[in-house]
Formats: sequence, structure tokens, C-alpha cells
Amino acid sequence: MFRKCLTSLVQNTVSVGTLTPKATEFLRRSVHNGSLGRPPKILITGGLGQLGIECAKLLRSQYGKNNVILSDIIKPNDAICESGPYIFADILDFKGLQKIIVDHQVDWLIHFSALLSAVGEQNVPLAVKVNIEGVHNVIELAKQYKLRIFVPSTIGAFGPDSPRNPTPNVTIQRPHTIYGVAKVHAELIGEYYYHKFGLDFRCLRFPGVISSDPPGGGTTDYAVAIFHEALRTGKYTCYLRPDTRLPMMYIEDCLRSLLEFMRAPSEQLKRRVYNVTAMSFTPEELAYKLSKYVPNLHVTYQPDSRQQIADSWPEVFDDSEARRDWNWQHKYDLDGLVDYMVKDVQENYINVENGQRRASAKI
Repeated sequence: MFRKCLTSLVQNTVSVGTLTPKATEFLRRSVHNGSLGRPPKILITGGLGQLGIECAKLLRSQYGKNNVILSDIIKPNDAICESGPYIFADILDFKGLQKIIVDHQVDWLIHFSALLSAVGEQNVPLAVKVNIEGVHNVIELAKQYKLRIFVPSTIGAFGPDSPRNPTPNVTIQRPHTIYGVAKVHAELIGEYYYHKFGLDFRCLRFPGVISSDPPGGGTTDYAVAIFHEALRTGKYTCYLRPDTRLPMMYIEDCLRSLLEFMRAPSEQLKRRVYNVTAMSFTPEELAYKLSKYVPNLHVTYQPDSRQQIADSWPEVFDDSEARRDWNWQHKYDLDGLVDYMVKDVQENYINVENGQRRASAKI
């Protein structure tokens, strides 16, 4: 009870301006961290993409169902609506976002809205709007309302001139995709707002993120598609060469890194942008591990335009600075990843589809 009263007192005192600026900032950060009794109120944009739904589950388990708001421009299914708050939010509508932040008293903004690499190359003007103009909107609002903001970056923020094995945290970045260009822009504008205005901007460069959700148009999504196709048909045609090495991580590690990074005290962070990863492998190595579960697996290779993108990206990611500064540690290696992916795809997709077919056959 004391902690709740103290939080209320802090908010009221800050609003009438009776604390010193240093005390105000200390108390604001304490509320953001949940250390004064009130958990942060969190808005997730682009919430129906690969990371959003699972991120909401994790954050709701930590901070409560009603403190994490999923948002997107897509109509959600019943399960999403029943799992917690969901609202329509267009990141290109500045005033609409502003109203959401004020009405819901948002403290943290996790900005997932983006067109992925291969999709962005097919529609560059839309990628510029979503991936650049959208970032401008959320960063400006985060500054205006003193939010802690997270914007993910990617291995795609590097280009053919970057060292590829390993790729350090700070090095030359000259990407050749609009997705990568937009991510470098987000990193730099976020760091600028941090230095210029004190914005609590945080960014992780993720590798390929692997989950049981169907692939969504990224260059690394072969490592998702192969599970769906192989477990259904025993075959897979890969759009990358068999020896194309890329950094990867399982979604559970990815989301845990985000949570740990968001919770880390600001003074502990020597940078605002960090590489994070878990492993690196090739399509051939992944197929070999998967053949343990699909003994007659047949994989063919037909490289397409995505090969050129992959050839400009890191092969091995150096995330030693994240491990040093905020104690990042991955859990899943390649063997663990394959074990869990086979189980997830089989239970959540293959078995469900087979059950639906049997039900239809009986009707």
C-alpha cells in the first residue's frame, strides 16, 4: 500500500513541479522501471508481426495483462482480442499516436512496425513511409512525452563494405537495401535524440529471428520456411546457396534480450545500439540438423535476388559489448533451436491442419 501511495505522490508532485529537476528525473525513471510500485504502461506498434504477439505475452507475464497494449492496422483474431488490450494504430498518423499515448498514459514504446528486407525492395516508396517516416513520428512523440523507446535494428544495417566475420558493434555501415538504409537512419536519429534531448532511446541489432510463425518476407526466413515445408512434404527449395552463413537466434532468446535490455539501468549502457546474437549457420548445416527428424529430407538450392542481399550481410555477429555491458547471454544453440522448432511447428501447424482435414472429412 505504501508503494502505491508513494507512486501516486510522485506523479502528483512531479505534475505540480515542486521537485528539483534531478529528483524529478530520478522518480520518472523509477516509475518507468517499475521500482516504485507502478509497472510501466507499454505500447507495441506493428504488434501482429513476427515479434509483437510473443513480445506482448512475455511483457504481460511480467507487468500485467492490461499494462501492455498491442496495436497494428490489421484486424486481429478473437484469440488476440481475448489475450489483452488491442487497438488500431497507424504509425503514419502522428496525432492518432499522440492521442493513444496520452489516453493510455504510455511509458514505454516498442516500435516493431516495418516492411522487411525482401518486401521493402518490392515497394520502396512504401518502405520509406513506414520505415523512415514512421520512426520519425514515434521518436518525436517519445521525446515529447519522455517515453523509453525501443526500435529494433538488424544485420541488414550493414553492407558489403562492412567486415563480415566478425561484424563488430561499431564499423562502417553502407547497406544496399532500403530496409537497411532505414535501420541505419533509425539508429542515428535515435542516438541524436539521446544526445540532444536526453531521450531514453534503445536499439538492438537482431540477426535472423526464428519462430514457428510462417515466414513473413525476410531474407533469413528460409530458416523458418524449411521447417514448415520439410515437416509437411519432406522437401524444401532454398532461395540461398547452401554455404550462405548468417547470424540467427531463436525467438525466445530474442525477446528475452529485449526485456533485459529495456530493464537495464540507463547509466549501465555505454551505447544506445548493440549487436545481439546466438549462433551462425548455413542452410546446409540447418538441413543436416533437421534431417535427424526428417530422415529422407530432400533440399535443393535455387538462389534468387535474396542471395545478393544475404551476401552483403554479416556472417558472424560480434555481440561482446552487449555481453559486457548488460550481461547478455543466449540460451539456444543450433541443436536446441531445431529441437524446439520441430516441436512448435508440428504441434501448432501440422497437427492442427491434419485435425482440421479429418474434421472436414467427417462432415
